[in-house]
Order: sequence, then structure tokens, then C-alpha cells
Amino acid sequence: MNITVTLTSDFVCPWCFIGERRLQQAIRNLAQDIQVTLVWQPYELNSTMPVEGVDRTSYRIKKFGSLEYSQMLDQRIVAASANDDIHFNHAAILKTPNTFKAHRLMGWARQFAKTDDLANALFSGYFEHGRDIGDSNVLAEIAAEIGLDSAQALAFLNSDADVLQTRQAIAQVVDIQGVPNFDIDGEIISGAHPVSIIQNALQDAAARKRGQQD
Repeated sequence: MNITVTLTSDFVCPWCFIGERRLQQAIRNLAQDIQVTLVWQPYELNSTMPVEGVDRTSYRIKKFGSLEYSQMLDQRIVAASANDDIHFNHAAILKTPNTFKAHRLMGWARQFAKTDDLANALFSGYFEHGRDIGDSNVLAEIAAEIGLDSAQALAFLNSDADVLQTRQAIAQVVDIQGVPNFDIDGEIISGAHPVSIIQNALQDAAARKRGQQD
């Protein structure tokens, strides 16, 4: 039994990282006869972000009004993810990047069946290690770390390949309440819900498919 989950997210969204980890845990909890295929739908939280990114502290002060409030929000994220095997390291993040190249790289990695690995590496690289995932060289290094060819990845990123296709894919995202957004074979879950809720939705999708086949 195979079900498809379309996951709409951005790599600078902490709740998307939490949601991805909880989704993976829910998948591991499923019966062995249920297989899940993830389809990664690109989304830009900061569509007007400069290509080179911006200083994170300045950006968040402007966005949230003060450094203290920004740090309080970071602490809430850390507390919320206490059971998700994530080690947020906000102090290491010096820059809020433009994520368009990261989404392009995801499209490139699809041909190698490496999108799940790359997504996790991008989330971890940014939130746990403070890496600039808007930088082509950093992205090529991350690609190499999951077994892809760094030179090919860098050549792809430095070209215009798939720029239009990625823009079109991002533009297709409409009528969602927020990210992460999970489309589980037609059932929509928005937000980083507990593992149990995601798991129940996956099991319900599998039950629906079984009913259609009977």
C-alpha cells in the first residue's frame, strides 16, 4: 500500500523542520505494508529576500520589534521540539538566507531519489549548524554530504537551469493556511502537529485506499 504526502515547506521555517521530523517519525511507526512517498513542494516565506540574504539579528528585530522578543520566540521553538531529536542552535545562525537556490537544488536532487535526504540536510544545516543555505558553495557541500556530486550540484546552481520551473512551482501554492502543509492523499493537515495526529492521518489514507481496492 503506497500513499503520497505532498509537503509544502521552506527551509528557514522552524516549524517546517519540526513537522518534517514528526512526519518521518509517524512514517516509521506505520505498519510495514504501508509505504509513503514524499513530494516536496517549494514555498518561500521571504519571497523578497535579497539573493545574498540579510543579517539575521537585524532582520528579526525589524520583523518582531525587538531582539528580546525574537529570542523568546526562539526559546519557544526549542521547548516545542524537545522530543523531536532537533538541536536548534539559533546563536550559530548569522544570516537569514534566500532559499530559492535550495529549492532549485531539491528539484535537481529528485532525479537521484535524494530529496528526502537533502531536505533533512538543509534543515539541519541551517537550524542546527548555522550554515548559509542561500550560498551555492555551501549547498554543493551539503549535496556532497548526502552522496551527490558537488561539482555537478555547483554547476547546476550557477546556471539558469530550472529557474523558471521552480518559480512556477512556487507560484502554484495557493489556498494554504500556513507551512508546513501536508496533503496526505487529499487530506490536508496544516502545521507541525503531534506525531500521533500525523500518523492517524497516514493510517486513514491507507484505509481509504484499501477500501477503494476492495
